Amino acid sequence: MAIQHTVVFRLVHEPGSHEESAFLATARDVLASIPGVEDFTVSRQISPKSDLVWQFSMSFADQSGYDAYNSHPGHVGFVESRWVPEVASFQEYDFVGLDGGC
Repeated sequence: MAIQHTVVFRLVHEPGSHEESAFLATARDVLASIPGVEDFTVSRQISPKSDLVWQFSMSFADQSGYDAYNSHPGHVGFVESRWVPEVASFQEYDFVGLDGGC
């Protein structure tokens, strides 16, 4: 059963700042390189209906891949050193398709 993992968030940094760019680049480098992560994307919100500006999205082939990602030292380290101090607000969504696929 494939899992689509998505997190939408707002950073503490000013839009367009070096700090914002550095956070996004580090996230892409670290998170996309973790084994099992597929189709990692970074997207920017364009609707004024939400103040959550950024989105990371990735997929996993199955629950074991998702679990391995969550406990991987790269993910844990990124969350502790970058996510916690730099993310002002977020929502996390994890989906499986109705038919068990993505």
